Amino acid sequence: MKAFLGMGLLGSNFVKAMLRKGENVQIWNRTTSKAIALESEGAKVFENITSAVKGADVIHLTLKDDDTVNEVLEAASPGFKSGATIIDHTTTSAKGAVERTAKWKARGFTYMHAPVFMGPSNALEGSGSMLVSGDQGVIRKVESELSKMTGKLINLGSEEGKAAGLKLIGNSFLIAMTAGLSDTLALAKAQGIPSANVAELFGSWNPGSGMPARLNKLIEGNFSSPSWELDMARKDAGLMMKAAEEGQTKLTVIPAIAKEMDSWIAKGHGSDDWSIIAKDNL
Repeated sequence: MKAFLGMGLLGSNFVKAMLRKGENVQIWNRTTSKAIALESEGAKVFENITSAVKGADVIHLTLKDDDTVNEVLEAASPGFKSGATIIDHTTTSAKGAVERTAKWKARGFTYMHAPVFMGPSNALEGSGSMLVSGDQGVIRKVESELSKMTGKLINLGSEEGKAAGLKLIGNSFLIAMTAGLSDTLALAKAQGIPSANVAELFGSWNPGSGMPARLNKLIEGNFSSPSWELDMARKDAGLMMKAAEEGQTKLTVIPAIAKEMDSWIAKGHGSDDWSIIAKDNL
C-alpha cells in the first residue's frame, strides 16, 4: 500500500500514473477538493492525514518547501507504519534534506529525498529525471519504486543532500535561461522583429549545443585567451540596452550583466574573455 501527500499538479499526475498501473494509493491534500478530484481515477481520499498514511509501506510527498514538509510529516507521523519509507520529491534546501534524513532515521523510518526535473506531463508519462543521493543501501531499497516513476533515475553518490543541492542548481539555470529568453524577445520586439523569426534563428543556430563546452571553459578558468573580449561584449550589451530603450521595451537580465562587466573592466580586464565576470564564483 502507498500513500501520497500533496495533490498539486505534479503529485496528482504521479498518483494518476500509479493508479493506471493498478497500484493502491491513499491520498491527502490540505485542500481536500484537489484530492477528491482523483477519486474517479481510483484513489482513496482521506481528510485526516494520519488515516491517509495508515498501513502504507511507502509514503510519497510533493509539497511546497522545507517548512511544509516538516509540518506535514510531523502531523502524519502518528499514523506511520513501523519501518515505513518516506520519499520526498519536494524541492527543498540541502540542509533540510540532510536534517530530515537523520531525524526520521532516529525515529525508525527511512527518509529519502528524490527531487525531480519533471513537469506534470512527465509525472503522468513516467519521463523526465529524478535525483537521489545518500545511503546507497537505502537507494538500492527504493530504486525499483523510483524507476517506475521517471524516465531516468540519477544516483549522485553517497553524499546526503547532494540531490537537493543539484536540484536547486538546475533550477537556477532554468530561471536564468528563461529570464534571458525574456530579454531576447524584448529586444526582438524593440527592433520590430517577430518572435517567430527568433525561433527560426535558434532552430538553425542552436546556442544550447555549446553550453557544455562553455561550462567547461568557465571551470577551467583560463580567461587570458579570449574568444570574445570583455570590452567587445560590453559594447554589444550597450547596443542591446539602447535598442530596448528606443523601442520602449524592458530588459531584465542584460543591464545587471552590463553593470558586472563595467566592474571587471574597471579592474583592468577589458581584453580578457568576457566570461571573467564569473571568476569570483569558481
